[in-house]
Amino acid sequence: MQKLNIIPPRSGVSFIFKKDQRLKIVDIEGEQVADFICYNLHDTGEYLSSGRTIDYAETIYLTRGHPFYSNRSNIMFDMTEDTVGQHDFLLTPCSAEMFSIIYGHTQPHRGCFGNLCEALKEYGITPDNIPTCFNIFMNVPVDGITGKVSVLPPKSKAGDYIILQARMDLIVGMTSCSAGMSNNFSYKPIGYQIEE
Repeated sequence: MQKLNIIPPRSGVSFIFKKDQRLKIVDIEGEQVADFICYNLHDTGEYLSSGRTIDYAETIYLTRGHPFYSNRSNIMFDMTEDTVGQHDFLLTPCSAEMFSIIYGHTQPHRGCFGNLCEALKEYGITPDNIPTCFNIFMNVPVDGITGKVSVLPPKSKAGDYIILQARMDLIVGMTSCSAGMSNNFSYKPIGYQIEE
C-alpha cells in the first residue's frame, strides 16, 4: 500500500493533482478537519466555488456522488468515496483575524488562511485569490428555523477518508486545520495520497 503523505498539525501544503488521478484524504487520528482549495493548473483565475457547487447540488451537505464546480461552472473533481458524510462548504478558512475576533487571542496563530497563503505562493496565488474552502470532515449543522450555524466536533474517526477524482489538472492547497473549535480542541495530522 502506498505510504500517506502527512500534513503536520496546524500547517498546510500545496501540490499538483492531475486529471483522472484520485486523491485520498485521511483523518489519521479522528476529529481533525482539512481545509481544501483548488485551482485550474493552466489558469488560476478558475478556482473551486462554494456557491456554484451548493447551487447545482441543491444541498449544503456534499458527499459521495457530488461533482464540485469552479467559479466558471466547470466540474473540477467528483467525490467518489466518503466514509463520514459530514463536511462544510460554508465557512471561510480560519485566520489570524478570526482568532482575534472570535477567540480574543492577542498573539493569534496565522490559521489555515495563512498556511494556504504560504503554501500557494509558489504558484503565484495571492491571499486575495483564496476563497471559501471545502472543509473536509468539518461538522457545521445549520438550524432550519433561524439559520444559525454551529461548529461541533467532527464525526470522523481514526482512518476515515474521502476520495476525490480530478476532472481537470489542478493545483491543490490543503491544511490540517488550526481552529480549536473545529477539531474538538485538539490538533492532529491529516494524511493524503494521490493514486493513478
